[in-house]
Amino acid sequence: MGTIHVDVWLYGPLARYGGGDNDIFTRLDVVLDAGATVSALLARLAMPTEARGITFINGNLSAMPGLQPDLAHVLADGDRVAFFHLKSMWPCQYRHDAAMVDDLKDEMT
Repeated sequence: MGTIHVDVWLYGPLARYGGGDNDIFTRLDVVLDAGATVSALLARLAMPTEARGITFINGNLSAMPGLQPDLAHVLADGDRVAFFHLKSMWPCQYRHDAAMVDDLKDEMT
């Protein structure tokens, strides 16, 4: 079946789910089976989906607190996923607009 590598960034207290020793951030290279979803990534990290706030996949917004339609989103080799803690502020580079993955766009409309 093959594997994929996902570049995972965990911000704030979520860094602990990646073995980080601080509450700032941790970066991981996570190896998953090809066809793995965001839900499978969360399971690998042993992180409950409710613990995360804003989530980005390749710079595109995929989830927000209370709105997480990305659980079935299939990840690809080389994807970058950033999980922000519930108490994290909105990243300043997105203050005027944020691109979204199709799952979130569909859910919001």
